[in-house]
Amino acid sequence: MELSAQIEALLFWKAEPISAKRLVQILKKEPKEIESALLKLEEQLVGRGLCLVYKDDEVTLATARGCAEMIETLTKEELTKDLGKAGLETLSIVIYRGPVSRSEIDYIRGVNSNFILRNLLVRGLVERVSKPGDERSYLYKPTFDLLAYIGVKRVEDLPEYTRMREEIETLQKQTENDSKISKADLEETIYPENSPSDENRDTLSK
Repeated sequence: MELSAQIEALLFWKAEPISAKRLVQILKKEPKEIESALLKLEEQLVGRGLCLVYKDDEVTLATARGCAEMIETLTKEELTKDLGKAGLETLSIVIYRGPVSRSEIDYIRGVNSNFILRNLLVRGLVERVSKPGDERSYLYKPTFDLLAYIGVKRVEDLPEYTRMREEIETLQKQTENDSKISKADLEETIYPENSPSDENRDTLSK
């Protein structure tokens, strides 16, 4: 597969800006190769519904200018709808667990939250900030507008903030433990107690 196609797939899956340096690390290519592939991808996207948007050293996929009117209409329609169960669930995690990464939100919910987070960002309910010490990912937290709308000065003033945060953390730990248990069950199925040794299990776990 062409490098430009790999970058396109990566940007689509990531659904957020990614630095050229990170592309070099992931794809194990030279910076000049990444630069050339981005230029090629930019040419390939001409006349299509997507385009590349650059900011500083980062790049992301966005809808093309020609689709602006359609996207604006759809966005307005989306903003008039209720958040729905998925939106409220995700917003609750951001409020009570944030700042939190998208991967943590996905892990807690058990499903991909890209679309929901994008919806919340557009509504101005959550904001994305850089993760300290890790330029490869972002954290999500509630906006000042959301806190003002709710009527609190800080997230700690939210009803039962401490209890809710503890419950979400407990749920996350339980999910992690369930995942470990499932893996252990799989190992026992493949390597029962009368297996010759435990070395095979070590190999599986790696």
